[in-house]
Amino acid sequence: MIALLRAVPAPADPPLDPSAGEARSWLERELLRPEYHQQNVVERLISWLERQIGLGLAAAGQASLLSTLAAMLIFLLLVGALVWLFSRIRATHRARTSVGPVLDEEVVTAAELRSRAEAALAGGRAEEALVDGFRALAVRQVERGRLEDSPGATAHEVAMSLATEYPQHGGRVGDNARLFDLVLYGERPATPEQATGVLALDDELAGAR
Repeated sequence: MIALLRAVPAPADPPLDPSAGEARSWLERELLRPEYHQQNVVERLISWLERQIGLGLAAAGQASLLSTLAAMLIFLLLVGALVWLFSRIRATHRARTSVGPVLDEEVVTAAELRSRAEAALAGGRAEEALVDGFRALAVRQVERGRLEDSPGATAHEVAMSLATEYPQHGGRVGDNARLFDLVLYGERPATPEQATGVLALDDELAGAR
């Protein structure tokens, strides 16, 4: 009997370091816990990270050099994911809480705004191109009598009015209005493709009847 017991292999220890996919999955599950949607979310995340570091250091004391390096890499991936997540949350929060009018007190025509947008796009300034492009779109519709001249109107209000005038373009107008707020008030970078999309929408609405 003793010989048989000795012949049975001991169960293998669980792996000490997860894969990158497993690490991302752990982070996503951790962030979905209800307590992270309450106050002190930063403190809770810091506490969670401290626990993971403690577990990692304990495991590193018994692991090989390769396992330790893998654990350090995964930890850096987790930190990078958290930094990216918080930057997106801050940008979205700024865009939602800091919303202003589409137009300022400057008196300018749609053609002038469009020319400025095209020059900014050609110069690699996608943010300026997107902002002036959306302003050109709004002023052009005011000039056409399809949009009420309301200097204090926000991008959301402009989009709602234009969605009524152009139901087939309502979704795109709303998307570009959100981009306008994110770029101008949320300090989010824009891409040349996004700026080009605003200019293309301006052309389509200008030709719509």
